[in-house]
Amino acid sequence: MIRLGLVLMTVLLGCLPARAQQPAPLGVVASFSILADFARNVGGDRVAVSSLVGPGGDVHVYTPTPADAKKVADARLLVVNGLGLEGWLPRLVQSSGGKAVIVTVTKGIKTRKLGSESDPHAWQSVPNAKIYVTNIRDALIAADPAGADVYRANTAAYLAKLDALDAEVRQAVATIPAEHRKVISTHAAFGYFAETYGIAFIAPQGVSTDSEASARDVASIISQIHKAKIPAVFLENISDPRLMQRISAETGAKIGGTLYSDSLTAENGEAPTYIDMVRHNIKALTGALGR
Repeated sequence: MIRLGLVLMTVLLGCLPARAQQPAPLGVVASFSILADFARNVGGDRVAVSSLVGPGGDVHVYTPTPADAKKVADARLLVVNGLGLEGWLPRLVQSSGGKAVIVTVTKGIKTRKLGSESDPHAWQSVPNAKIYVTNIRDALIAADPAGADVYRANTAAYLAKLDALDAEVRQAVATIPAEHRKVISTHAAFGYFAETYGIAFIAPQGVSTDSEASARDVASIISQIHKAKIPAVFLENISDPRLMQRISAETGAKIGGTLYSDSLTAENGEAPTYIDMVRHNIKALTGALGR
């Protein structure tokens, strides 16, 4: 009798419809941590996102590893900034032999120029970050049409958060006296922020950290601080602090804190997400300039 019951149960279970298999997450590799955060917000559970340059890394001068080549080889999508930021990337893609679709997220952004160079730091303007996010959404939908509704919903929710963040930054800047809206930062990473929000940034280094500031550049910065009465200099999380410390000592301009320019922090740090990064930076700026 027991054996008959087991047989009947087996037959009945066999007649039940098979449970739908969840698709494997789409493999997405981002060139650096800020783009990885955007991709996670858009992709949600349907994507598995990794970053080549991790938290605290400098994407300008990064040296890829064999593990990076494997990541690229296994990826379906490779999310990159472009505008000359990842000069090391084309060789990595070629050596990996992978067939990932390359998504350049600055498509559609009005590019700033610093001399003959394009300024790649477009994410420092929150309205530009929204363009990054929609480009990622469109690439994910093209790669995984079945997830289109999920990607659209995730993007709409995240864009609403970015709209609120943009308003937050504008309100904070409005509390800074106009004559105080001038700072010194290590390299020219905040040009898009300056254009969007009206704080002037002066930097001894150009748009990349791969070249050192000359003695003439440093002397010019020191002269500008004295003439314009610039109240504060800021360190950057990816740069050696000694140059800014020297400029502060020679001018009397206070060190206003550390700004996050090209990299997020680890999960337990001050800026583990893009939104956290922007909030940290504006809090540092208003704290140093708003008096």
